[in-house]
Amino acid sequence: MTARSAGRALLVFAHHRPDSLTAQVADRARARLEADGFAVDVLDLHREGFDPRMTTVDEPDWADPGKAYSEEVRAHMRRMAAADVIVVVFPLWWFGLPAVLKGWVDRVWNHGFAYGRTRLRGKRMLWLGLVSYSRDQFAELGWDRTVAHVLSTGISGFCGIDDAPVHFVYDSLTAGETALAAAGAGLDAFLR
Repeated sequence: MTARSAGRALLVFAHHRPDSLTAQVADRARARLEADGFAVDVLDLHREGFDPRMTTVDEPDWADPGKAYSEEVRAHMRRMAAADVIVVVFPLWWFGLPAVLKGWVDRVWNHGFAYGRTRLRGKRMLWLGLVSYSRDQFAELGWDRTVAHVLSTGISGFCGIDDAPVHFVYDSLTAGETALAAAGAGLDAFLR
């Protein structure tokens, strides 16, 4: 699928402040996807009130890949299944995903849907993370490789999404417009 072909994109956004840099990056990503011809479904986890806590109903059952999960989780699964492209925009907190986004992965990327009997194979995905460190500091600490490996291989790859690059926007606390340009560059490279 090329960037200009008609397709569906799921844009997942994980930040509690609608005026945050993360929200601005998500808005730019939405506009870019739409400009490239995608029908964009914006999933703002906070605004939609997604509950990241695991429940018994949504706990994976390794013996039952056909388990019926909660209606909330099934609705999110349908949104993912409908998308050709998934773009996730988030701040990196404590070198990982914010709790609401981690809970979304835990509850929605479930056995019988995302893994076991994956319905995600063939999709493309971009993890677009905002990092407060400079590129050099982040690389020196080795977090660029560690975080990218967890996201692209440990989550996406495990679930059959082989095309899942991770793009970091550095210096997010002070970068301002530069951060928006850096996020745009990551999206450009992904959509080529």
